[in-house]
Amino acid sequence: MSRSNISMRKVKEILRLKHEMRLGNHVIAASVGVSSSTVSDCLRRARNAQISWPLQSDLDEEQLIQRLYPPSRQQITAENRGDLNWLQVHNELKRKGVTLQLLWQEYKAKHPQGIGYSYFCESYREWSQTLETWMRQTHKAGEKCFVDYAGATIPIVVNTETGETREAQIFVAALGASNYTFAEATWTQQLPDWIGSHVRALKFFGGAPEIFVPDNLKDGVIKAHRYEPDLNPTYQEMAMHYGIAILPARVRRPKDKAKAENAVLQVERWILAKLRNRIFFSLQELNAAIQELLHELNNRLFQKLPGSRYSQFEELEKPALRPLPPTPYCYAEWKKARAGLDYHIELEEHWYSVPYALVKKKFDVRYTQSTVEIFYCGKRVASHPRSMHKHQHTTIKEHMPKNHQLYADWTPEKIEKWAKKIGSATSQWVTKVIESCMHPHQGFRSCLGVLNLSKTYSPERLESACKRALEIGALTYKSVVSILKTSQDKCSSEKSEESTSIPDAHENVRGKKYFN
Repeated sequence: MSRSNISMRKVKEILRLKHEMRLGNHVIAASVGVSSSTVSDCLRRARNAQISWPLQSDLDEEQLIQRLYPPSRQQITAENRGDLNWLQVHNELKRKGVTLQLLWQEYKAKHPQGIGYSYFCESYREWSQTLETWMRQTHKAGEKCFVDYAGATIPIVVNTETGETREAQIFVAALGASNYTFAEATWTQQLPDWIGSHVRALKFFGGAPEIFVPDNLKDGVIKAHRYEPDLNPTYQEMAMHYGIAILPARVRRPKDKAKAENAVLQVERWILAKLRNRIFFSLQELNAAIQELLHELNNRLFQKLPGSRYSQFEELEKPALRPLPPTPYCYAEWKKARAGLDYHIELEEHWYSVPYALVKKKFDVRYTQSTVEIFYCGKRVASHPRSMHKHQHTTIKEHMPKNHQLYADWTPEKIEKWAKKIGSATSQWVTKVIESCMHPHQGFRSCLGVLNLSKTYSPERLESACKRALEIGALTYKSVVSILKTSQDKCSSEKSEESTSIPDAHENVRGKKYFN
């Protein structure tokens, strides 16, 4: 198994589902989106590397990779490996008495430098996972919750004067063993509403199942794939908060989500159809009506089975659900970002600092309405209060280099106030330097260096030097020092005086009478 076959995020999820939730390898494989042999291999490597769950706090992703997937001792070339026809192997195994060990021995006779027996078996099992399989689904109490959106929507009047309406989406969740159903209306199917509906569904059930089975909705599953669907990090984080695994339905496999489709059908028949002629003016009003009819649906008697959804839930499902955590999941989103040369990452046009040693590195950013957390290699390296002010910076002093920390207490306003005391040209020079930098702190050193020259030279000379620097476009500390050392500020002021002074009268100066 090579490192490229599985991400560290999936490795961590496999360890969590195995040791924390104690799920079987087949269930873990379906939830994470890898083969059962990959799960077995991952768990075997973790045991050999003596990696336990939860992971050590000081174990980052790079260290985890090195321990789980050390460099192989021998690289087998394609020529030595030979041509492995797994379809032929599969057909040979149908013959009486033929085993994988016999086929491997025949293979090794042709290719002595080929792969070993265990890898031969593992490779065949991975290939065989691609074959079509059918299985009868029996749902255990408290095991699965199926989630989906109804195809039908309900219009809500949002403007009583114009009669403008907006379509509300209907979220549906049903428990596998009892068919106990939850439904609610949301404005969209986007990530915040998708996650919020899951949280409210768990509150409605009063407990957490082992597995969520969603359809391949983009906000839940970033990339739909038969074997390796990529889950949205926010969706996965929410599931981890409640100790739930996520097992997305396969694309174009209706049997995987039969419970969800049946629950949607019942909601459309017994709730949405009854509300088709009613007019609603708010989402709250619509949800109140849905809850009344939802109570009727869950208490409606089965036609061919004893009891109802509610009675089956109380008797079988509710005792099997696990208790919810003390606090509900707090919605958070994730994005990737890279730190610039000013050791800040950008989030919605606001900049947040990271330790300066991580300049140009890539980060995972988790943000809520109140906080911003920045992770590097799985470790949190920075945390900030969330700011909604655009084009501004949030900087932690400890993130700055030592030479930058000297200027951390200064602000552009404080520097400009000092410059104005010296003169207008000095103030203009300081303002231009700060504006020319990507981050204001990058210009503080030059500004403070120039302002401190007022202790060596008179304020009048410094003002003249800054005026001269503005004239020639020199916006560096060294340029101003050079102007003062070479007395170019005096030359500038002398030329200015000569150009503005009136010459004294003498015999060679003709007055206005000469022209009369």
